[in-house]
Amino acid sequence: MSQQEPFRVRIKVRQYELDSLGHVNHAVYHQYGEVARLELFEKAGGMEKELLASGISPVLLESHIVYRRELRAGDEVDVTCRATFGEGKVFWMQNEIFKLDGTLSAEIKCTLGLMDLTKRKLVPAPRERIVEAGLDLDLLCGTV
Repeated sequence: MSQQEPFRVRIKVRQYELDSLGHVNHAVYHQYGEVARLELFEKAGGMEKELLASGISPVLLESHIVYRRELRAGDEVDVTCRATFGEGKVFWMQNEIFKLDGTLSAEIKCTLGLMDLTKRKLVPAPRERIVEAGLDLDLLCGTV
């Protein structure tokens, strides 16, 4: 499988998202990443289908961000999102936030799992559970 362009969503920076320094508040970058993750899950088949019907849902376990360039009111950004899977109960989703001129503003890497909503515990093999639920793994991972 080869890499393709990752999923992306465009967001406009709003005035109320700024901090006292006149640039986007640090927590808002995380919100932009969350918007992209939720929209990617929706486009890949939605969480409402078999995933939630089987009593499991993605849960954010950790989020790490590297700020590269500031964003200011009126800027528009493209927020990319791509998932990667390994062994065990967790998987990762990466976001990159780009200004429209191509400048990288921030990079976010999140660790997620699938939580059993009754037991309130992570389920094993999230990749397999996502495939069983009928979500488009190629779209989630940005592969062809």
